[in-house]
Amino acid sequence: MRVRRPVWARTAKQGRRPAALAASVLAVVLLVSGCSAGADATSSGGSFDFVAPGGRTDIFYDPPETRGIIGELAGPDLMEEGKNTALSDYGGDVVVINLWGQWCGPCRGEADDLEEVFESTKDSGVQFLGINVRDPQKDKAQDFVVDNNVSYPSIYDPAMRTLIALGGNYPTSVIPSTLVLDREHRVAAVFMRALLTEDLLPVVERIAAE
Repeated sequence: MRVRRPVWARTAKQGRRPAALAASVLAVVLLVSGCSAGADATSSGGSFDFVAPGGRTDIFYDPPETRGIIGELAGPDLMEEGKNTALSDYGGDVVVINLWGQWCGPCRGEADDLEEVFESTKDSGVQFLGINVRDPQKDKAQDFVVDNNVSYPSIYDPAMRTLIALGGNYPTSVIPSTLVLDREHRVAAVFMRALLTEDLLPVVERIAAE
């Protein structure tokens, strides 16, 4: 004998379908916006909670009092043996954090644009900090820095362990991605794609002027 589910059960199941579809669409948007690798972090010591309304890849968190703070972010410096580099080294600065890997084509494409923005804004109290991920061969990551004339530091994090500071909801599988932190190190903007100078420069200048 066929057992019919109660109407409320069928309705609840149907009601979940739009939410599941929306989640799937967001996941696809984030994955196609960059090179994909790695797994999401699971916890954070900060208050930042990543949200991408409507699956947007350019996300701005305003007004400033609504912004969350990422957790403690630190790790071995890519270029200087024995040195530890941390976000806390740049207290009072606007900090642009860029997740990159030498294996990632879009990362190579945006490297000169990021350097141009850094050179244009560093005298305004702006610091850039790279996080090199999924590069088990450190020398290849170092070659990327030299070949692309990158003058700002990077944390060497092949296992992506430092990214736990970005919180469990941050899609760390999207490489490259870039976060812009205000002077209190609250997350003011997130870009889940490769950037051009004209994309990033006005955002950094605006946040530096706050």
